[in-house]
Amino acid sequence: MMTNLFSSFDPLSSIMGLSLNWASSLLGFLFIPYLFWAMPSRWSLLWSSITSTLHKEFKVLLGTSNPGGTILFVSLFSLIVYNNFLGLLPYVFTSTSHLAMTLSWSLPLWVSFMIFGWVNHTQHMFAHLVPMGTPGALMPFMVLIETVSNMIRPGTLAVRLAANMIAGHLLLTLLGNTGPSLSSTLLIFLIGSQILLLLLESAVAIIQSYVFAVLSTLYASEVN
Repeated sequence: MMTNLFSSFDPLSSIMGLSLNWASSLLGFLFIPYLFWAMPSRWSLLWSSITSTLHKEFKVLLGTSNPGGTILFVSLFSLIVYNNFLGLLPYVFTSTSHLAMTLSWSLPLWVSFMIFGWVNHTQHMFAHLVPMGTPGALMPFMVLIETVSNMIRPGTLAVRLAANMIAGHLLLTLLGNTGPSLSSTLLIFLIGSQILLLLLESAVAIIQSYVFAVLSTLYASEVN
């Protein structure tokens, strides 16, 4: 019996005294070697098409100065979408619903972008703090606003991903807990709504992974 609604997101819950929740994020490594020796299936061809499309899009965003930078962001998209879909399975820990996981992706990326930009393109980074056409009287305020907006970028990336994962899972949990008290007719409608919500959550899992990767790519393109 679940004593707390948020206990499904508790990373301290254990199985037979062993805390194995975070191990769910490592399960994907068991399937990676399969792609190197097996004949290409429809799923592998579909995934190759998706990564190729993302590579072309990220290449346009990054420009010609970073020809191999798309590998990082395509891999980031793949990692996030894998963890998002893994969290949709019953009784599997959702690692992307925790800021400990999402911040561990966004914060190192943002810090590395800032260090690279301020060390190699200092004048460009200073110029980026004042948009073109800003009146002289407003320049100090624009510098302050741009600095604050730049500082909160890793937090907004992490909170956006975690909040969307938590919201959908909570809605599925709330509706699922009402099942035992419903009649057979209402239970059919509940199952149908749960299936529709699961499809919606699958779309959200892909969209949020794409948004995270695209925004990270845009932040990287600004420091060049």
